[in-house]
Amino acid sequence: MPKFMSSTMGLRALAFFAIAFGALTIKEGGGVLFGPDAARAAAGDYVPFVLWTNFLLGFVYVAAGLGLWLRQRWGLLLAALIVAVTLATFAAFALHIALGGAFEARTLVAMSIRALVWGLIYFAARRLLRPMNARPAPPSQG
Repeated sequence: MPKFMSSTMGLRALAFFAIAFGALTIKEGGGVLFGPDAARAAAGDYVPFVLWTNFLLGFVYVAAGLGLWLRQRWGLLLAALIVAVTLATFAAFALHIALGGAFEARTLVAMSIRALVWGLIYFAARRLLRPMNARPAPPSQG
């Protein structure tokens, strides 16, 4: 692993990315959900449960990023939750498609990217937090 990825700087970069990704998710999803009719029209055949889940997860992305920034284990747990909810939403979206529901191809791409990004964030954060949370070995009794 590169040297910077084993440091606080690597975790901070990961956290910053998670926060920025969350802010962008909130902005884009909120624009469609609460914006003008033109925003909804531009979104095309969006799937409401996917949009709502991603929008609400945007807030969890920001919280997870803050937790990782602060080097807290709960940030990692939130990242794991994000991966699980994203994969469950992706599975429900796949079922929606299989049942003939209308959808935008870009949603399929976006869900793939979200699953990949958060999977990578989770595994990288798990690896980066491990050395920071390592406890020193107890003194020998010899």
